Amino acid sequence: MDFPVFMALLICALAVPGFGDMGSGKAQSCSDIRQFYNGKGFSLNGVPQSEISGEHLRICPQGYTCCTSVMEDSLSNLSRTEMEGLIRDAGRALQASLNGQYKVFDGYLLELLNRSEGVLQQSYPPALGSLYTQNTRVFSDLYTELRRYYRGSNVNIEEALNEFWARLLERMFKGANGRYLIGDDYLECVSKQSETLRPFGDNPRDLKLKVTRTFVAARSFVQGLVISGEVVRKVSQVPLSPECMRAIMKMTYCPHCRGVATARPCANYCTNVLKGCLANQADLDTEWRNLADAMLQVSNRFEGVSSVDVVFLSLPTHISEAITTMMDNIDTFNNKVRTAKCLFLFSIAKRPQVSDVSRRLRDMQPYWVSLPSTLCSDRVATRSQADKCWNGMARARYLPEVMGDGLASQINNPEVEIDITKPDMTIRQQIMQLKIMTNRLKNAFNGNDVDFQDTSDDVSGSGSGMCTDENCPRGPRLMVPSTDRPKVYAYPPENKKVVKASADHNLPSIAFYLLSLVMLLLRR
Repeated sequence: MDFPVFMALLICALAVPGFGDMGSGKAQSCSDIRQFYNGKGFSLNGVPQSEISGEHLRICPQGYTCCTSVMEDSLSNLSRTEMEGLIRDAGRALQASLNGQYKVFDGYLLELLNRSEGVLQQSYPPALGSLYTQNTRVFSDLYTELRRYYRGSNVNIEEALNEFWARLLERMFKGANGRYLIGDDYLECVSKQSETLRPFGDNPRDLKLKVTRTFVAARSFVQGLVISGEVVRKVSQVPLSPECMRAIMKMTYCPHCRGVATARPCANYCTNVLKGCLANQADLDTEWRNLADAMLQVSNRFEGVSSVDVVFLSLPTHISEAITTMMDNIDTFNNKVRTAKCLFLFSIAKRPQVSDVSRRLRDMQPYWVSLPSTLCSDRVATRSQADKCWNGMARARYLPEVMGDGLASQINNPEVEIDITKPDMTIRQQIMQLKIMTNRLKNAFNGNDVDFQDTSDDVSGSGSGMCTDENCPRGPRLMVPSTDRPKVYAYPPENKKVVKASADHNLPSIAFYLLSLVMLLLRR
């Protein structure tokens, strides 16, 4: 045989499309992927025994493959389900941390209130005799109103304190003048003159300032924890887009279809895929950090002489001092009151370590922008063997640069097609919630009361955001205000990766041409 003819036949033989190993002369067996596919719960009906041509593939590279169209669709749906599960798991972990902080503070604050009321009940009867027992309802109603306020009810805390002092003054005045018949008009007059007469000294004014600031801060802080958990829950449930679904499938299961099942995705490749898939979530970053900063600022209220334990447990002392001021002729009772001051100092419950909570709040700040890297490093990708990882097409190094964070930064993402002009509305609503809660925390830090009653089930839903799948603590009902639909400002597309705007944008020019055509016909 002539040498040119021999070379031509050899070239033709080598050009016959791949039967896997070039040296074997046979198509590669599909036994590995059959076992893998069946292990995922899929039927082996229609699964090839050996490699077939891959022109039918719509996501994976179209070389020789062991995957049919049905297999590609099945694995694509599976990859989406698994990735959404990983995102929800990460969200549940953060929710659990927030839930833990919520339970600690909520339980601690309620225990302080109960202990404060208990000190009042235990210390006053011996000193005041019938004065306390005849006015038990006045004291218990005060603590009831304080609890209702903390739980988020529509209670004006200043009015509640004013009402308490007015009722106490009325009862004590009648008790001190029991041999006289005192009418309601006279009692009303005495009550109106209380600001001038100051029967309780400066105690009502001092107590109002301390209690209002502390309760506003405490209620806002736990509401901040509730809102944070609710945002995490809702955002973690946002479904992945079809474009993201394709990219996830290409990254996770296309290596199996290509016969390189052991090749894990390259780290930067995985990061770009998830930065594209979680671009909207990353836009939470700014307001999420702002909320954490505001909560850290409010947590400073839990330190020093204005801390919740000092203020809550000093309520009996302020009340006793006020009564003593009105009954200053009873010297022996004065001494017992000073003794009562020390009663609560040795029965304070173990308080949370504020520094530990502050550390947790700081740790959660980069959550949304670090989520892609966290998921890749923990579950999906490999940072070793950079030349032998899966880059979306083959086992080789991944060359494109890593994209920035957020929707606008994905305009040139090589792995996920994203329309950056259409942000996710669920996530935009949660960004608005974070802004509102941050403003409320700032107001609370400045001592301004915060109303949680302007709610809307359209935005917030019902129930507490602190719920995990297993447990739902009975905490303050989530109070989230309604918000208008955020304005969306479009970014101009800069490359072909960005999905084009709808045809509606071209309607004015089309109408212009139709009008010109009609005018031309009319002229004829």
